[in-house]
Amino acid sequence: MTVVHLGRAPVLPAAALPAVRSAAVVYAGVGVDASLWGAVPVPDVLKPGAVLLTTDPSEPAALWMATTGSEVIGPPSPLLDAVAVMDRLRSPGGCPWDAEQDHESLRQYLVEETYELLEAIEDGDRAALREELGDVLLQVLFHARIAAEDPSEPFGVDEVAGDLVAKLVGRHPHVFSGGDPKVTDASSQQHRWEELKQVEKQRTSSLDGVATGQPAVALAGKLAQRVARAGFPVDLLPEGDDTGTTLFAVAALAKLAGEDPETELRAVARRFASSVRAAEVSARAAGVTGALTAEDWRAHWPA
Repeated sequence: MTVVHLGRAPVLPAAALPAVRSAAVVYAGVGVDASLWGAVPVPDVLKPGAVLLTTDPSEPAALWMATTGSEVIGPPSPLLDAVAVMDRLRSPGGCPWDAEQDHESLRQYLVEETYELLEAIEDGDRAALREELGDVLLQVLFHARIAAEDPSEPFGVDEVAGDLVAKLVGRHPHVFSGGDPKVTDASSQQHRWEELKQVEKQRTSSLDGVATGQPAVALAGKLAQRVARAGFPVDLLPEGDDTGTTLFAVAALAKLAGEDPETELRAVARRFASSVRAAEVSARAAGVTGALTAEDWRAHWPA
């Protein structure tokens, strides 16, 4: 006899296929819809050669079978569970809200979740990091599931993962193809990555592929970094006294100096926000009510 743990979705592990196909009878345990799996309810006496499908390995039948030497298979990878859950949400009988979403409607959530992940990294919060990575993964699964429904050019999470594997292998010949004389350290690998990307994507400009929708400070730094790799002279960077040009110059020069202007500015902004909150708490504790005056701000500003 065999016990097969389906996971939360539920999903049948690939390793369980031979057992299910050759089973004398398949029983539907806890969390399993018998009609969907061609199974029957668990009887009081289990037949030899039976397979029990269950989402709860602690149910009595599963425990009894496990203690009598039955083979135990599963559960499937939680990643497969996540894919299956996303499929269920988008399928008929799933979640109405999830079913209505498209790539455009989900854009705001992708941005929000990415910034929440960034905040967890900045805070060094391991629990939040784990949670926010899951939320970003959800966006990937969501978009891939929607793409799979497109009749004109469908692709799903398997194609997305396959393309990623091909990219990682192709851009690391020093790891997967017996070596690459152009790669000697992390810095040379970064330059080699860009070279291979140029050839792979048949790009004609050093700026091809730069996402112009990213925050302005990050964009300025990225543009400067890209053109610098193409031999662009620093003296041709934009010049002027207006705010935009000044900000661009500061961000560009910071990036060329090996700093990350977006991260640096975010750090200062977050410290400023923390100081504002601290001053407000201090003022309220001192009995200040209503709007704070300039004198109040100065008196309660953190040292």
